[in-house]
Amino acid sequence: MARYTHEQLMCMSRPASDTEETKMENARNAIMNALSQSEILKSNAYEVFGQGSYANNTNIRNNSDIDINVCYTDAYYFDLPENVTRQELGLNNSVEYSYQSYKNDIEKMLIQYFGAANVVRKNKCIHINGNSYRAEIDVVPTWKYRRFSDKRGTYKEGVLLYSDDYQRVINYPKQHLNNGICKNNDTLRRYKRLVRIIKNLKIKMEDANYYKNDSVTSFLIEGLVYNYPNAKYLLSYSSFDWNTIIRDFIYYFWNGCSAENEAWKGWVEPSECLYLMYGHKWKHSDVKEFMYNLWNFLQYN
Repeated sequence: MARYTHEQLMCMSRPASDTEETKMENARNAIMNALSQSEILKSNAYEVFGQGSYANNTNIRNNSDIDINVCYTDAYYFDLPENVTRQELGLNNSVEYSYQSYKNDIEKMLIQYFGAANVVRKNKCIHINGNSYRAEIDVVPTWKYRRFSDKRGTYKEGVLLYSDDYQRVINYPKQHLNNGICKNNDTLRRYKRLVRIIKNLKIKMEDANYYKNDSVTSFLIEGLVYNYPNAKYLLSYSSFDWNTIIRDFIYYFWNGCSAENEAWKGWVEPSECLYLMYGHKWKHSDVKEFMYNLWNFLQYN
């Protein structure tokens, strides 16, 4: 008999609360106020938007921080394909401002508005402590980024940051958000529910001291669920049961990580702009191990 009933899994699938959109809007407004009231960054060339599990509505109760991206839009970093020069695309202008200067300016503005005691600089973001009326916020300073693909100037636009330990990080949060909405609609709204269920089950395994792997992050789980084919969400259309879906989900990814299959090489991030398993700390062996332990934890046979 499975460890959890369909009804129990249904409870795990629900959003953390009915106020997530309000929390996100309040966090964004707080950061907008901090930036608009400061003269440190004299240009208005920035865009503020939510990213991460709150913005994508895949957060669970254990997700406390709201991620707010503050993207500099007056210049951009870029990458070119082989055999294409920057001169061919007219990319000849240099910019005196730098990403590190921008992050330093954002930090100063946040300290000015929230107070030094409430602002903590981290490797990839600037953390704002929460209080009785404000959720905790991770402010992520980024620049626009363009990945050019040909001599015609075709590109995909994302964001770029440099961590304080000199790592270059590129993401595509807007594509991630839009693709998640589309997939959720195409799967009878089961995609985001399944993300929340798997995140909750991971925490339950950890709380029970059954299995823990820090490499299996919230983002990785969301990425895996995104790669689960839409048709499989509809396997139980007439008599829908979450255990049926989750059994098939676990087997799908366990099998996809096998040496004979190697389907994992084709899995993509929800943005569909980057491969899920390339260029990250995640390994397909971690995924296979996670699926094996999840199957046994759920007492499937």
